[in-house]
Amino acid sequence: MREAISRENLGGWLFSSFHGRDALSLSILVSIRGEDRGAGTGARLGRGKNTRPWYYVVFADGVFSDSVCADAVCAGGSALKALKIVHGIEADILEAVPGERLEYYSREELGAVLRDKVLPRLGGRGLACQFSAELPVLSFLDHGTAVFLEGLGFRLVSSAALVQRFLGLLDPGGFESHLRAARDLYAVIRTVWARLEEAMSRGEVFEGTVLSWITGELEGASLNCSPGLIVAAGVNSGNPHYGIEGRGCPIGRQEIVQFDIWAKKKSPGAVYADISWVGFTGRRPLPRMEKDFAALVRARDGAVDFIASALEAGKTGAAGRPPRGMDVDAHVRALLAGAGYAGALRHRTGHGIDTEVHGCGVNLDSVEFLDSRFLLEGSCFSVEPGIYFGDYGMRSEINVIIKDGRPLVSGDAPQRELLVFH
Repeated sequence: MREAISRENLGGWLFSSFHGRDALSLSILVSIRGEDRGAGTGARLGRGKNTRPWYYVVFADGVFSDSVCADAVCAGGSALKALKIVHGIEADILEAVPGERLEYYSREELGAVLRDKVLPRLGGRGLACQFSAELPVLSFLDHGTAVFLEGLGFRLVSSAALVQRFLGLLDPGGFESHLRAARDLYAVIRTVWARLEEAMSRGEVFEGTVLSWITGELEGASLNCSPGLIVAAGVNSGNPHYGIEGRGCPIGRQEIVQFDIWAKKKSPGAVYADISWVGFTGRRPLPRMEKDFAALVRARDGAVDFIASALEAGKTGAAGRPPRGMDVDAHVRALLAGAGYAGALRHRTGHGIDTEVHGCGVNLDSVEFLDSRFLLEGSCFSVEPGIYFGDYGMRSEINVIIKDGRPLVSGDAPQRELLVFH
């Protein structure tokens, strides 16, 4: 945390919650205890009730004013202790995390603690909080608290870049975990497609049946997945977030089938993989379908080429920085628009991936939730351009990790032609 704060030239990082509302703060503090993020984080972090606001502040290394008391400095002399600011009747709610505990009983006392004990330790720099004007998934700090803090003299800035650095970059263990999951997902697609071809040669098959095959294969590979996997046939493939009701629709002959699956290994700290493949339930797709899919592949691979070129330019000083998520999305959109598909675009190009399938790292997005964060070493994200029409749609998704200054495509060989029956 301290390293991330220092790299962003900030004074500190604020976490807070009231009635467990700030899921992101809870998730991050749970992660510093070495636990996996996910369901139940709020209950595992604190003891008892959370009926009064608590605040947890982590400071950058070596950032504090001369007025800061010596007992606030850690043993190493270069970093301040984190502060746990809690109401006196819920004094032990943050006992699970390290730091010096300060108690308050009134609004006046809370203001004094924040103003006198936190503000001077920021060294005149900004205080990062969980909010973002562009990324609502990171926005948990309520407006009233923001007004209260600004009235005390704090300069609040978005913690988006810190969240990326702390949770959105893979360490070596996360990297290997993701690679294993990605390889398994590619194998699942191959197995399920062969099973679909065989089953359709004998009779009618429904989308829900195929989905059950997929979940069975994932379980057999010791993979966990969150709900929402997609098997969408025919016109349903034109809905990017299609959800099966009951057994779903029957899969017809000579039509597009869209697969979108994600999973992670059943181990603490495991990282997701997330891929999308497209099949045609016949031997020879329509020329239009082949043309559409070829354009999609060019755009998908064009994103990887763009990232590689930008990273190389950054090394030589030609650009001076890594590419931003919004830069990649804009490039892909330009490629598809230039090929005549501007009217068929429905969503961003990609999202961050970590221990959550839609993680805290950079999204490839220039139109929905503009992401100006950089693709840093360790970034893991999807590249999944899609085009959608009235009678069908298709999306091709790969996962990319920035490794040793280059974009690495994980898993097996990416799909380059539509899956077909033989």
